[in-house]
Amino acid sequence: MYPNSPKLGRAPYPAPVGDFLGKLPLALGPAIIAQHQQQLMELKNKRAFLSGNFDAVSSASPQAWPFGNGGPLSLSPAPPSTFQGIKRRSDEHPVPFDTKRQRIQSPTQSSPVHRQLVPLREDRRYSVPTSVKLPLVQAPPRTPDVKGRLPPLQDSQIAPCLETTLPVAKDKLSLQILELFQACQQQAGDLKKKDICRAELQREIQQMFPHSRLYLVGSSLNGFGTRGSDADLCLVMEDELVNQETEARHILGMILKYFYNRLAYIEKPQLIRAKVPIVKFRDKVSGVEFDLNVNNVVGIRNTFLLRTYAHIENRVRPLVLVVKQWATHFGINDASRGTLSSYTLVLMVVHYLQTLPEPILPSLQRKYPECFAPTMQLNLVPQAPSHIPPYFSKNGSSLGDLFVGFLKYFATEFDWSKNMISVREAKILPRPDRVEWRNKFICVEEPFDGSNTARAVHEKQKFDLIQEAFQKSYNRIKDKKDLNGILPLRATISGQKR
Repeated sequence: MYPNSPKLGRAPYPAPVGDFLGKLPLALGPAIIAQHQQQLMELKNKRAFLSGNFDAVSSASPQAWPFGNGGPLSLSPAPPSTFQGIKRRSDEHPVPFDTKRQRIQSPTQSSPVHRQLVPLREDRRYSVPTSVKLPLVQAPPRTPDVKGRLPPLQDSQIAPCLETTLPVAKDKLSLQILELFQACQQQAGDLKKKDICRAELQREIQQMFPHSRLYLVGSSLNGFGTRGSDADLCLVMEDELVNQETEARHILGMILKYFYNRLAYIEKPQLIRAKVPIVKFRDKVSGVEFDLNVNNVVGIRNTFLLRTYAHIENRVRPLVLVVKQWATHFGINDASRGTLSSYTLVLMVVHYLQTLPEPILPSLQRKYPECFAPTMQLNLVPQAPSHIPPYFSKNGSSLGDLFVGFLKYFATEFDWSKNMISVREAKILPRPDRVEWRNKFICVEEPFDGSNTARAVHEKQKFDLIQEAFQKSYNRIKDKKDLNGILPLRATISGQKR
């Protein structure tokens, strides 16, 4: 159990104490008093945090939101807790973590950053709203009591997964792919553990940034996750771009210091300098490793785009999973080592399915532009594609044939030197004649911001390794059509179950 969890039967933190309300004119209305109280509390918290005096940080009261007559709301108090004796981290030191990028092993004091934060509505504190029909993490509905107050926020619950019909498999290779998928796909319990940790961390981070929001993004939520996979988190501070080299690193440095001094259940927290800096850490309670970024909001948008692709056609998820496992086996699924990221591999699979003579997937951004507008407000992104119906293709190819076709396409047909993959347009595009695209071995367009998701492949040796993996695998599997010829099935399944 996490310290300060609402499951323990009390509010996460003690109520703030202060006498500043007595200095206000008595004639002021309750709404103005509450607003003044909130502003003073936030100022006090920022000063205490930046000075390193964490014990002086008061809890952040939830922002009042109108309901019915538009009046401010108060939350019902929770009963007292019997949970005591949790010690905060004060003397633990970071454990070295072997990775390629530069790390900061200890937090440093930073100057404050004054920014306008995104308001956090109480009914939006969960990764996915209840209106989403796909099997996502949902928040239970909350209704006001007879006094017009909302009940305390409850922990998120995993909604029952909709029954997904797996594709029919008759040939040996298709049966092997389905067996691998069923053994290695992320389970509902895996997703629940990740979202519980996300909710706990959001409560902690809101002690520093009361209006921030923490999203679970990436493969954990887009439908392409595997058992034991890491999780990605995006902390949204404001509805505009944040300079990743300065502002994001500053905010992450503050969070890193907070993790060291306040959260005993977080281990190995490290700030990693990259194009998009992250704090990497492990949650002791769930055993899950997390990567936390600030305002990399394109990750939120593409999470729900890919999630829609994953669920509108039942062959997509098994095919993506076998491609990811195959790429990992051949050592070409690690962007930190100059090869392909999992995100790029997913886009390559979607592109292949879009460009078949009889396509299996459409371009969702062209077919439903109102659901995937790149300028859509973030709070609307999760529920926007919830009503998109399944896509029915006349292409009845089996999973085995599609996997062999995917290997053949990138081994013998796709021209890496001239072409760019575009899932947004559902076709091949010529390489743009811009600086960021020149001298790149592989070009895969990010569907929202137009960047190159394969920019990590910047060495000829790594590009040759990727080409060789496609060519060798296709030559081995095209005749026998046995997955064991390129991927040890039993060993892969056993490795996922451990």
